[in-house]
Amino acid sequence: QVQLVESGGGLVQAGGSLRLSCAASGRAFTNYAMAWFRQAPGKAREFVATINWSGVKTSYAESVKGRFTISRDNGKNTVYLQMNSLKPEDTAGYYCAGETKCYHCDYLLKSQYEYDYWGQGTQVTVSS
Repeated sequence: QVQLVESGGGLVQAGGSLRLSCAASGRAFTNYAMAWFRQAPGKAREFVATINWSGVKTSYAESVKGRFTISRDNGKNTVYLQMNSLKPEDTAGYYCAGETKCYHCDYLLKSQYEYDYWGQGTQVTVSS
């Protein structure tokens, strides 16, 4: 059974930092892209960041560019999201996603519909 388990969410003041982790089990995502999405109450799920299979290529939503950093450790089958300079508008449930359709993809995947597996989410709340 494939599982993606997020951790690291919590309550932080504006300007603070958090580091989210997503540990995969049941299969390796070493050769595939992974991503983070988020969803605030009453809003649609939105793309945050993605990383290709090797970790060399990354892409970010404009709203988080320069503040968030996605990385991965294929030896640990884990992807991370370092979030700095957090703002109240970053408050949302954060979801890790992994895809298994595009082996060693040369392009970055930003649509939620391209991802097969999802974690249960971890809540991030930023107070003003």
